[in-house]
Amino acid sequence: MRLLITRPMPQAVVDRAKTAFDTEVRGVNTPLDKDEMHRALADFDVVIPTLGDVFDADTFGAVANPRCRLLANFGVGYNHIDVDAAYAAGIQVSNTPGAVTDATADIGMTLILMSARRAGEGERLLRAGNWHGWHPTQLLGLHITGKTVGIVGMGRIGQAVARRCHFGFDMTVRYVSRTPKTLTFPAERAGDLADLAASVDVLVVCVPAGPETHHLIDANVFTAMRPTAHLINIARGDVVEEAALIGALQTGQIAGAGLDVYEFEPDVPAALRMMQQVTLLPHLGTNALEVRTAMGHMALDNVAAFEAGQDLPNHV
Repeated sequence: MRLLITRPMPQAVVDRAKTAFDTEVRGVNTPLDKDEMHRALADFDVVIPTLGDVFDADTFGAVANPRCRLLANFGVGYNHIDVDAAYAAGIQVSNTPGAVTDATADIGMTLILMSARRAGEGERLLRAGNWHGWHPTQLLGLHITGKTVGIVGMGRIGQAVARRCHFGFDMTVRYVSRTPKTLTFPAERAGDLADLAASVDVLVVCVPAGPETHHLIDANVFTAMRPTAHLINIARGDVVEEAALIGALQTGQIAGAGLDVYEFEPDVPAALRMMQQVTLLPHLGTNALEVRTAMGHMALDNVAAFEAGQDLPNHV
């Protein structure tokens, strides 16, 4: 069985893949271009794609009778794959949930603390040689202990963030989700997103990307938020309407933002890069060796199940 891995992976993942399958590992970290995606579908039985490898309806339509029968996505998010078009072409799709939960939640807490306590701004001040010593009113930020956090999307990652906020920082937890959740910590389900946005000190976006969540966080949400509140996005970039976010930050509608993802990633608007009250990370959500290795093995578990004719462990 021929397997294509579209980006370099941790060595343990590559070694397992090459031992088990006829594996080709693409040696660059850029997304597949159209020709490469067409070749992937035409020449390989299974492809392990990842963020940026846009398998849309046009891509599937351009390859008649594709050899590929599984896209074993490396990552929990799969909005770069048109799942309906894939199944119409006879191609299954899997992903890697679970392995990313705690690492992504940790980045969420990193951004909460950095944004609220103005840590990025302080580091830039120091590195520029402009720090002239401690004084009582320097870089005063938001003390998050005991404050209220709002979780937009109380799935695995949302719950992991909420647990950290509640047990680690004694924060009150409110949330919105499609259905009520049975949780191991106290949390109140808000009536709607506007109600949530108006009532919290930190709003954390944890929903999956898709047509129903595109620009979910828009100008109306920012208008509802407190001027002392911070937005944190660890979901996907296009869940937040970036132009509306920039406007809210420039006019002081909200105090700050911590972002790990961007609407037109990897392009980050100059307006965001220039604002001191914005913490920007280069999509670090799962960037730990053990996590990326676990993700790779989970993808390969799906490949192995497919080869054996078994149900996929992480069928999308």
